[in-house]
Amino acid sequence: MCNSKKKRNFVAALIKNIVTNMKYGVIGTGAIGGFYGAKLAHGGQEVHFLLHSDYEYVKQHGLQVDSCDGSFHLDDVNAYQHTEDMPKCDVVLVCLKSVNNSKLQSLLPPLLHEKTLVVLIQNGIGVEADVEKMFPGVQLAAGLAFICSAKTEPGRVNHQCYGSINLANYSCKDEALMQAVVDEFREASIETGLVEYNEARWKKAVWNMPFNGMTVALHTQTDLLLKNESTRRLIREQMMEVVGAAQHLGVKNLDEKFVDKMIATTDVMTPYSPSMRLDYDFHRQMEIYYLYTRPIEIAREAGYSMPKLEMLEAELRFLESMNG
Repeated sequence: MCNSKKKRNFVAALIKNIVTNMKYGVIGTGAIGGFYGAKLAHGGQEVHFLLHSDYEYVKQHGLQVDSCDGSFHLDDVNAYQHTEDMPKCDVVLVCLKSVNNSKLQSLLPPLLHEKTLVVLIQNGIGVEADVEKMFPGVQLAAGLAFICSAKTEPGRVNHQCYGSINLANYSCKDEALMQAVVDEFREASIETGLVEYNEARWKKAVWNMPFNGMTVALHTQTDLLLKNESTRRLIREQMMEVVGAAQHLGVKNLDEKFVDKMIATTDVMTPYSPSMRLDYDFHRQMEIYYLYTRPIEIAREAGYSMPKLEMLEAELRFLESMNG
């Protein structure tokens, strides 16, 4: 027992020595990138933020995080308008909406060195496969965030509840690097774990596919969907379609109990408008492809259909075409 503990401590120390003083880059300093990047910076990590519309504001005033876990302000932010001006990073957190992933072809290369880990903190199924086609050989991981967070004004992130994130290895050959990132997230008071990739992506889809689209289609929030008997039942049926697809694809640890857990968790969640609802309200393009089209196609190719979610996808396509 004693030798086993010493061995674990030795391995942990070795990992810490292998990867130290890591530089983090954040592409997309919005509700998600702003929160996790700011938490890392507040915890003492070196973080470099790519900003767009609020660059001047953040450069002058800093970055404010209003959080249910304790608010804080970053006075001096490493803020940039162009990735060409940023240093090469050991870890890049991609927090762009997936509809903007074509921009990665120009945004990512200045930040990459031979061993950079790119973490895609994005919604949907299939994002890593498509980014890998753009950057063969780049180390990729998925970041699965369970958080209620929004940014509705320059330089201010409103973190309402939850905030954990799981990392799932997609193509990273350096396990010590993955563990070091998890450790540094935890040191920044972010609940973080290492999980299996396919299980993690499909578990996230169990919540994302029903709630993102339904809040748009019915112009409502998460709490009201569950308070109404008819929509609560429909949400559950949609979740079970995702579970059925995942099981058909051989994904493990995904069943009816997980659906019950997701519904129970959402029951006690702060009334929330998911990212797709905010995108629709602000007349931005919605992430329909990776959240709906791609997983529906993957399931169909494996011989499984998701009719209720196919209908929701069609409704979202219609609403987007009318939303200008």
